Amino acid sequence: MLVPAPIRLVFFGTPSITLPTLRALHSASFIDVVGIVTQPDKPKGRNLQLEPCAAKVFAHENSISCWQPLKVRDAQFIDTIRTFAPEVIIVFAYGQILPQSLLDLPRRGCINIHTSLLPKYRGAAPIQWPILNGDSETGVTLMQMEVGLDTGPIISKISTPISSVDNAQTLHDRLAILAPDLLLRILPDWMDGTMVAIPQPEGATYARKIVKEDGAIDWTMPAVAIVNQINGLTPWPGTFSYWEGTQRLHLIKVLKGEAVPGVGVPGTIIGQDKKGLTVACGENALRLLEIQREGGRRLLTEQFLAGFPLNIGSKFVIRPPVTQETSDKE
Repeated sequence: MLVPAPIRLVFFGTPSITLPTLRALHSASFIDVVGIVTQPDKPKGRNLQLEPCAAKVFAHENSISCWQPLKVRDAQFIDTIRTFAPEVIIVFAYGQILPQSLLDLPRRGCINIHTSLLPKYRGAAPIQWPILNGDSETGVTLMQMEVGLDTGPIISKISTPISSVDNAQTLHDRLAILAPDLLLRILPDWMDGTMVAIPQPEGATYARKIVKEDGAIDWTMPAVAIVNQINGLTPWPGTFSYWEGTQRLHLIKVLKGEAVPGVGVPGTIIGQDKKGLTVACGENALRLLEIQREGGRRLLTEQFLAGFPLNIGSKFVIRPPVTQETSDKE
């Protein structure tokens, strides 16, 4: 009996979320990862040295061909991929939109792994926005790619609940594990044509890119919305506010909090105990459980207050538009 040849596959992806999928594909006996495409190396750290991304490191560790085109539309690069004759291309957090000439190249097209339940949260930040919006679940969608941004027909989905203790990092890690399980389960049926993609239903929403300014706390919001903000923006960019000291404003990062009953002028400190510091919100109050002063260490609020008291009745405020100097400090 003839053993079918492994599926020839090229993988497009860049950050660490791709690693569980790359490991699973590389280990699967019915798959041959013939190449990996990543974004060009970027400068990092104080010395701005070029640092390879997670997918590139994986390629080099496993002796897999790796390309880093500045522009994925480059004709010479596309010709190079054509010579490797992939039967399917898998795309996961790559960072560029693939042109039609690449989408048409493999026999079974290109599959995008998207970390939301499409058509919800097309775009750049699908992990953060379900938490920010207080959704009860999210998941992973496998989508047959089109030129449009996350508009292609759906091949398969898997969902996961969002708990009250989830943040963008824990959800990131869980979705990273769900992705290869789903992909390896459907890939044989997709390749032999027994699985068909279904057009996305109406009601698409978009997950715009997160910026540092999204971390500024608006105390007129309900406390539960601020908790979602803290969780959705952990670990980056984090949430922050400015405490009105006697002489100047102090930047305080809010790392962990919970919604509790409370009434007062939004932003005013209305309580303090061993559990934390309570700040009035537009609806109920926020108990600050872990906070950090600019340039200081992350501390439980009780530890923080021992060295830097924040008095009941004092206020947190939203500072006027952030200057470049302040932004760099944050």
